[in-house]
Amino acid sequence: MNPAGGPGGGEPDVSVVVAVHNTMPYLTRCLTSLVEQSIGQRRMEAVVVDDGSTDGSSREITRFARRHPGLFTTVRQAHSGGPAAPSNRALEAARGRYVFFLGADDHLAPRALEQMVTMADNCRSDVLLCKMVPIGERTVPTGVFSRTAPLIRLVGDGLPWALSNTKLFRRSLIEEHGLRYDESMPAFSDQPFVLEACVRAQRISVLADQPHYFAVRRADGSNITFRTGAETRLRCVERLFEATCRCLPAGPVRDAFHRRHFHVELFQLFDGAYPRLPAPVRQRVCNGAARLVGTYGDGVVERLDTRRRRTLELARRGDDAGLCAEIAADPQRTARPAPATRRARLLRRFSFPATAADA
Repeated sequence: MNPAGGPGGGEPDVSVVVAVHNTMPYLTRCLTSLVEQSIGQRRMEAVVVDDGSTDGSSREITRFARRHPGLFTTVRQAHSGGPAAPSNRALEAARGRYVFFLGADDHLAPRALEQMVTMADNCRSDVLLCKMVPIGERTVPTGVFSRTAPLIRLVGDGLPWALSNTKLFRRSLIEEHGLRYDESMPAFSDQPFVLEACVRAQRISVLADQPHYFAVRRADGSNITFRTGAETRLRCVERLFEATCRCLPAGPVRDAFHRRHFHVELFQLFDGAYPRLPAPVRQRVCNGAARLVGTYGDGVVERLDTRRRRTLELARRGDDAGLCAEIAADPQRTARPAPATRRARLLRRFSFPATAADA
């Protein structure tokens, strides 16, 4: 570890966590956006964890740390297979009053951290969302960013559709409740962390006056979700439902989060790649989805759009042949463009509703 520490050695206002694995050339813009933050290096630190990169990301991290030794804390570890372990490692090193998670592909507007910290201090926010905008083929939620708000609800303002970790968290909230990422989840590990933080929070705020966070889709379309095998993704989706049941009592609020998981993560399992899986794998995925629909779907699946509802009903019945036929008849799922374009279209197809206030 190369600890930075601010020039004055005191507690910074915000620690920015960046988990990195093979994210060049996007990492350069990401780290540059931290150097350019108007909040100043005395009030912030960047904790960058290199999770076994092999593409030159390690050298780029070292270059920035040498140029800005008071800003960057750097950690290098063997590749863990997902963002959970490096995020946890960064949390152990973070010293700021707030913690912000920044994707290594993404970057911030110059005044983003200053404005977020100011609003969080003024509103006494435990969790604060800043307005995200997509770059390239990336999809981001929009409903929750319809207005700046000092206080939003768990349900009714679009929060269930915005469960990524790209938020500002009061670090005392994280430490008081021992919040950490589930390192056994190669995909979706940020969602249980964010959900519990929001449930524990006294105040969740939204800063939406202007774009603050630029979410970038890589040119090659690579993404941990779509590199992860179907059965592993199914296991991670099961963890999402378990997390909502652990954090929320039965009722409309829990159902709103379950609806999101049926709409997005479970439906994703039945993409155009599903029919090409070996038959035993398809059957296990189908059976697992049926189990989730049967356990958590009452009163929820019925509220999905016709296309998703039909797919999940076929899964509930264990109708693998029907699922393959359904997918084959769906032009959105059978189109075979080049890999980068195909992944981008997958992301658009699984995009969140434009507004989800009624979730």
